[in-house]
Amino acid sequence: MKTSLHLHLPGWARRLLRPLLDPYRRYRHARYIHAARVVMGLMVSILITTGLNLPHGEWASVTMLIVIGGLQHHGNIGKKSVERAYGTLIGAALGLAVVAQQNYLDMPLLTWLLMSLACGFFAYHAIGKGGYTALLSAITLFIVAGHGYNPITDGLWRTVDILIGIVLALAFSFALPLYAVYSWRYNLATGLRDCATVHGRIISGQSVNADEHLKLMAKLNANMVQLRSLMPSVSKEVHISTTELDAIQRHFRMCLSTLEILANLRPSGSDQQAMAQLQLCLASENRHIRRQLIGMARALRDGATERLERTREVAEPCEVPAQLTGYRLLTLQLADNIDGLQQRLAKTAKRWKI
Repeated sequence: MKTSLHLHLPGWARRLLRPLLDPYRRYRHARYIHAARVVMGLMVSILITTGLNLPHGEWASVTMLIVIGGLQHHGNIGKKSVERAYGTLIGAALGLAVVAQQNYLDMPLLTWLLMSLACGFFAYHAIGKGGYTALLSAITLFIVAGHGYNPITDGLWRTVDILIGIVLALAFSFALPLYAVYSWRYNLATGLRDCATVHGRIISGQSVNADEHLKLMAKLNANMVQLRSLMPSVSKEVHISTTELDAIQRHFRMCLSTLEILANLRPSGSDQQAMAQLQLCLASENRHIRRQLIGMARALRDGATERLERTREVAEPCEVPAQLTGYRLLTLQLADNIDGLQQRLAKTAKRWKI
């Protein structure tokens, strides 16, 4: 999947605009791009509503901020825009109905009761799936109807302004889109490199209680949580099932857990003979683990997916003391788990390599 802009630009233009078209640079400067996009969107919103002299035009700008202000990823913006549209239409229809019955019956207590009951219904559905739509329906009801005394024309104009805001939000979400899959790829690549660093510290006998090691493990745990939060948006953007993404996440989590156990099972630094025997026996597996971790990180970072086609070398069996059997088996399990992650990434590479 590539943007149409990237497909139709000539070579010299691509080179000139490389800082904007390069996914990694856009990922690194996502905050600035998002802020600039919101600024431009608001300026266009103000110019349109002011230039056309639309009543209550500020609601177009408010809607733009609600839809894209706190959402930088393209997948989230599309989802929130659709939910906002449904919420707007439902709330506006009810608001206009409330204003109409107030004008006809002129019974304020009945109007307030109906509005309160409607918002109670929305509050019930605001907890759970579709909660954003329900909440926005209640808010739009009050925006359009006020306390029942707003003129119907005001309600109609506010509805139009909100819909304009939604359209503009969607339009600007396509301007240099910040895909969640970028964050997912590069965060996973960073996590795999950090796993390689942790593994290197373990097999080289460095302290696993030092602040540097503990900070690295804390960073990996935070990285894993962030990857989990990106999965729904990534699934929508590149059409990889959440089941497949969850399987990739599970391999990454198992890699981290195995490294933590290996750090605790490693022979003490004073047992030099045991350490030397382990390094000799597991040399092939350790090389394979590092090569795979770095290779997957580079494939995710640079799109070099040919690195995901490497096969595992068959190591000669060796004997270790009984007390080191658990460490050896865990190392083999780590290598198998990393191979499984490589296969998952290779299988989905055509979708996440955008």
